[in-house]
This record gives sequence, C-alpha cells and structure tokens, in this order.
Amino acid sequence: MNRLTSRTVTFTKPFLLPDLDGVQPAGRYMIETEEELLQALSFEAWRRISTTIRLPKRAGGPAVDQVAEIDPTALAAALVLDDAKK
Repeated sequence: MNRLTSRTVTFTKPFLLPDLDGVQPAGRYMIETEEELLQALSFEAWRRISTTIRLPKRAGGPAVDQVAEIDPTALAAALVLDDAKK
C-alpha cells in the first residue's frame, strides 16, 4: 500500500536545487511525497519512495508543467536559506 502526500512551499527568492537544471524563480511550488507501508511490523511505519516538485511552465520551454524528483534534504536546506534571506 502506498500513500501520496502533497504540500505547497513558497520561495521568496530564486533558488537552486542540485537535482534541477538552473536557478528556479521565486514562487509557490507543489511538493509530492510518495511512501510505501512497511509490512511485517507490529506498528505502522512508512518508507519514502520519492519526493517530487512541480515546476511551472517557462517561456520557451515545454507547454506543460514539469515534475522532477528531488532530494527532500536539499529542499529543506533551500527553504531555510530562502527564509534567512528575508
């Protein structure tokens, strides 16, 4: 059994993540995390399978939003850095 959780994060400044091509513009981004239920345990536990970010359409780029897999630790660090720039 898998579960998918979604949340929106806001960057107030352009940001860079190692898994993405180039600097991304400030704005709101949808983050989705997929996890799987670990079986054969006496308690409920989940393991992360993937974390993705939905990138908006860019001028001259694809006509649809793109989804890219990212490292959640790098995302957390980028959000802390963005918050420190305020």
